Amino acid sequence: MDLAWISVAALVIAVTLSMVTTINVGIVCLASAWIVGVLLGGMTVGEILEGFPTQLFITLAGVTLLFSMARGNGTLERITERAVRLCRGHRGILPIMFFFLALGLASIGPGSIGATALLAPPAMLVAHRTRIPFLLMAIMIGNGALAGSLSPFSPTGVVANSVMARMGFPGLEWQTFINNILGHSFVAFGGYAILGGLKLFKRGESTEAAVEITIQPMEPRHWLTLSVIFGLLIAVIGFNFEVGMSALTAATILTFARAADEKEAIHSMPWGVMLMVTGVTVLITLMERTQGLNLFTDLLVRLSTTESVTAVVAFVTGVVSVYSSTSGVVLPAFLPTVPGLVERLGGVDPIAVASAMNVGSHLVDLSPLSTTGALCMAGVPAGVDSQNLFNKLLAWGLSMTVIGAIVSWLMFSQTTLFL
Repeated sequence: MDLAWISVAALVIAVTLSMVTTINVGIVCLASAWIVGVLLGGMTVGEILEGFPTQLFITLAGVTLLFSMARGNGTLERITERAVRLCRGHRGILPIMFFFLALGLASIGPGSIGATALLAPPAMLVAHRTRIPFLLMAIMIGNGALAGSLSPFSPTGVVANSVMARMGFPGLEWQTFINNILGHSFVAFGGYAILGGLKLFKRGESTEAAVEITIQPMEPRHWLTLSVIFGLLIAVIGFNFEVGMSALTAATILTFARAADEKEAIHSMPWGVMLMVTGVTVLITLMERTQGLNLFTDLLVRLSTTESVTAVVAFVTGVVSVYSSTSGVVLPAFLPTVPGLVERLGGVDPIAVASAMNVGSHLVDLSPLSTTGALCMAGVPAGVDSQNLFNKLLAWGLSMTVIGAIVSWLMFSQTTLFL
């Protein structure tokens, strides 16, 4: 069998395993790259490891370590408590405030999973006390966090932007981020209106007394952590500092100042996701060498036309993302096909196709089968039957495969201005 076809089969097997098992596909991809490249293709181990994304790994390590410290020492928790207190008042305002709070937290570094983990428990408690539907609150928290997931400072944003830069499209970090915010905002506020959010604005529905939030005091270590994070943002945005090494330096400052527990922070870093991302990237790089990526692109070309490609890629990536990791599997596997799709179809904007993949793959992540949706489930107060919420979130997440395709087509077709 041709080596190109074998490399494609290896990727298909890896993606399938990520959908039906809990095996870390990064390990599978690394082993597959060695088997296909070295044992069958006669390459050296060094040639295979040239595909290891060193800069991506350093960036992920730096960002996740810094915000693991900020989460571990209680800084992010205290920010959340103070922001939640500002949300007290009218029921209709609460879900909207949680959306923007989740967007802000996810954007500055923790990503969608970190932001949802912080916000889901207090948000669901507030929803329970104020009789806001759990599904409505979950949609606003989840989409807010997912809207911020492609920030240049979040782990998923780092992955997407790194892959796009390797494809030949650097410098699109903020455009990618804004496109993702627009897509999730449209879906979130559409769901808010459809699911009764506007009814929460009825007069006489003040709930200030029903929401009791305990505010923990800010200590010097928390102020130092905030100062370091803001310093990082200024350095990266204003002076174009490299994100990964800057974040590692910031984490080192907190370590020497004893503002955070370094060992605990390292232990809580998402090593599994990092292994998944880097492993898939190694196999994708091998596919490029063996021309297997061209064959993989052919499969998408046969399903698409110039007019429908944004909807098709959003639907396909959405379906895979329902059962698989968006940052670890879907984006590293599908984004590299963009140049080939554009060349084969002709007359297609590559940024439109990449944006459709980014938005389509993320909109489904509110399913309880994905981490963001599962965290919303976990935030439901004890004693409350969560099975109903599970069923509704599952239906919502699955419906986003179609809704995401429609939204991506509307946003990124050749006749729109969202590019």
